[in-house]
Amino acid sequence: MTKEMKRPISNITQDSIKPLLSNAVEFYTNKNREAHKCIQERDEYINYLESKLSNAKPQQALPVVPEFVAEWIEILKTKGLKPLKNPETYGETGFTEEKLQNIVFWISEHQEDYMRAWLDGYQVEKPQLFKLIFPNSTAVLQKDGELNSFADTVYKRYLIENAMTEQEIKSIDERYWQFAVPVEDGE
Repeated sequence: MTKEMKRPISNITQDSIKPLLSNAVEFYTNKNREAHKCIQERDEYINYLESKLSNAKPQQALPVVPEFVAEWIEILKTKGLKPLKNPETYGETGFTEEKLQNIVFWISEHQEDYMRAWLDGYQVEKPQLFKLIFPNSTAVLQKDGELNSFADTVYKRYLIENAMTEQEIKSIDERYWQFAVPVEDGE
């Protein structure tokens, strides 16, 4: 009971396959051309967008605000006005009456910068620093006139070696201000 197998008869000949292969090659060639055209159009559009961006108005730098204004903004954003309503408690925030007056004055003078700082962010202003350079490094002005102890020598060295703000120098002794020299960035 074995079945006899016969060789299949095919109607496919070399001449009948050529047009089919030719159609397939043409189809894939056309699809490849279309894909290449899409890639070119995409690249042109990317170049167009890049040129628009490069010609666009550059983004403004963040406004520069004094440190006390930066503190004010952060407290208002995190805690709101609650700690500032009672004069006995606003000292806990580090705001003295004088500091609050400085804040109000600065905001009134720089309203646009304040609003941009609130909305977009800000950079904190670096205070100008000074070093004390005394004409005779062994003589530091003292209220009593003379350096007479090791503590005075250490104090003098501190004054000469450390950069301070104008307010810090004047709080030590107003007479030191005449020996203050601005410190350049990076010193």
